[in-house]
Amino acid sequence: MLQSVVDVLACPHCGQGLAAAEGSLRCPVGHTFDLAKQGYVSLLAGAGTGIDGDDAAMVAARHEVLEAGHYTPVGEHVAREAARVTPAGGAVLDVGAGTGYYLREALAGCPDSPGVALDVSKYACRRAAKADPRIGAVLADAWRALPLLDGSVSTVLNVFAPRHAAEMARVLRPGGHLVVVTPEPRHLVSLVDRLGLITVDERKRQRLDEQLGDRFEPVTSSEVTFGLSLSLGEAEAVAAMGPSARHVAAAELRDRLAELPEPVETTAAVTATTYRLRTSID
Repeated sequence: MLQSVVDVLACPHCGQGLAAAEGSLRCPVGHTFDLAKQGYVSLLAGAGTGIDGDDAAMVAARHEVLEAGHYTPVGEHVAREAARVTPAGGAVLDVGAGTGYYLREALAGCPDSPGVALDVSKYACRRAAKADPRIGAVLADAWRALPLLDGSVSTVLNVFAPRHAAEMARVLRPGGHLVVVTPEPRHLVSLVDRLGLITVDERKRQRLDEQLGDRFEPVTSSEVTFGLSLSLGEAEAVAAMGPSARHVAAAELRDRLAELPEPVETTAAVTATTYRLRTSID
């Protein structure tokens, strides 16, 4: 519900705070943003970065996989970390929130906290707006200035999503935390190999350290590994919910899946790292 997070949001044009008006949000200057009937607000402004949000099919596939419980170990880890580092009532921001699944799990352990689900896909925002009554869904580009006030949130989540280190640091309160989940190179590797999906960059961990090192210091890091036993339909949804959906035609994917034995067995492997905002930035 957007009312729960209005006090942390900022106008994307002038950076000032927003207030709820009849069916819209408005800043002191008069910039006005209408609320979509699906429950989210668009705070996109200016020319885009060229990054396309997930389409309806990708979001539907992700919803199917997550709600079936296949990524429960990741959701449980995110929830534990959010509960550990978020002070009572502190706002939680999920950058690249998708359907709102991970933010919903995090808020379950933070009973007094509101949550902001930020995504550039309107289809994702529609899902996130309905994920939990304390979630306010915001259509915005994670690569641009985030439409939140300086120091307005206690915890930022970033699960399989883009990250703009400077902006995440700006919106965090002093001493705030960032929880990042990234896939390991062996994540779903047997499925990736058999279906010709996109592989994980071997330098992903190094690039993450380079992105965040100036502003964040790591506090804890864990590898979360678990097996997946999938029907052919579920395996198709796993492939369709990620970036491979843009590179492998649906018909070709189904042809490859038809050659696999059922159930399809594979292993998920991700690294979950919690960072603390540095007290000073050189």
